[in-house]
Amino acid sequence: MLDSFSAEMDGGITLLVGFSGCGKSTLLKLIAGFLRPTAGRIRLDGENPLRKHLCRLSIGFVFQQLNLLPLASIQQNLEMSASLAGLSPGEVRDTTEKYLVELGLESFADQRPIELSGGQQQRAAIARALVKQPRILLLDEPTSGLDDLNTRVIIRQLARYADSGGTVIIATHDTRLLALHHERIDFNRFLPVERHLETVAD
Repeated sequence: MLDSFSAEMDGGITLLVGFSGCGKSTLLKLIAGFLRPTAGRIRLDGENPLRKHLCRLSIGFVFQQLNLLPLASIQQNLEMSASLAGLSPGEVRDTTEKYLVELGLESFADQRPIELSGGQQQRAAIARALVKQPRILLLDEPTSGLDDLNTRVIIRQLARYADSGGTVIIATHDTRLLALHHERIDFNRFLPVERHLETVAD
């Protein structure tokens, strides 16, 4: 539960950090419009994210579970995401090729997610979110369990996206991402710690 939380994120990269269960993933889902707040308001450039077209067109989301379509190839995953976001056939082709190359997936374009390693699947999920050319990119633990090389590839891509004017919001425990942020929101400062963590929090 998020109680008395207020924040304004104006572009660049914002890291959400804090203990497990403190609400980081919940905040991402609220921003994306997947959850409806019981109080308060969320606005994206003055618009309500609960409007389905806004999420489909303007927000890219990378889930912890990745949620790649299992029976579709990696290229098809990207193409469908771009097409649903309203890109023209030419834009679908060009952006799909762009992110397959930039995230090192061109050799795996015809393979299904199950045929890829964990790092490759993680990069594919990020490519699928970016191919929409969203205004806002939300990522839930995008480097969890990844080796340093895969993490560097992802960090480089997220930095490029932010430098091009995108807004990136990342929920993470990964200290390797700390140098990436423009702003950090530490949930531990204003949200209650679960009782079983209180004795080790100091």
